[in-house]
Parts: sequence; C-alpha cells; structure tokens
Amino acid sequence: MSSIKFSEDHEWVVVEGDIGKVGITNYAQEQLGDVVHVELPEVGRSLSKGDEAAVIDSVKAASEVYAPVDGEITEINESLADDFSKVNSDPQGDGWFFKIKMSDASQLDGLMDQAAYDDFIAGL
Repeated sequence: MSSIKFSEDHEWVVVEGDIGKVGITNYAQEQLGDVVHVELPEVGRSLSKGDEAAVIDSVKAASEVYAPVDGEITEINESLADDFSKVNSDPQGDGWFFKIKMSDASQLDGLMDQAAYDDFIAGL
C-alpha cells in the first residue's frame, strides 16, 4: 500500500513500507521556473525532519528541498544529473529526488494529504 503526503514547503513523499520517495510538487516547480541544476544528498546521510536535503537552482532562484521526515537516504535519482528538466516535466514522477528510510513513520501524520495540500496552495 502506498500513500502520498505533502509538506508546507512543497515537498511530496510517497510511502511504500518504511521507504519514502521524495520530490517537489508541481506547484513548487511552477514557482521556480526552469530548473538548471540539482544538488542531491549523499546516500547513507541521516537527516532529521526539516533538514536541508537537496538544493535546486532555477532560472529564478535557488531553493532548498527539506527532509519531510527523519531517516537515512537510501537512494538518489541519479538520472537527474543527466536531465534536470525532469523536475519541471514530471515533478511527481520521474523528477523525484531521493528515497529515505523513515525512522519515525508517525511524522507522516503531520503532513497533508492531496485534498489538504490542494486547499493549502489555493490559499497562497
């Protein structure tokens, strides 16, 4: 079973078992404009919820991607190094950033579901 959750910082996380796959939302990529570089975290790095995990450089600005939960990076999307445009063209698919082995799945309860996130961005 998988589910998707969203942070107020516009990260999404799809959960399968104790692994969360993380990226930025379509709203975030629209705000950034064309992505020109992505700096991904190292595999094996431990992060706490809210820690800076990655950096996105776009034509408009540099932006951080934060860890939505505590855990250890288990995999990064190495295909982004060859094609940053995936972040713009498929932010919630092939444009994912990293996978994190969650150490406290209860932190997901503090994130929004799709309907709550849609309401959140409608109010921005």
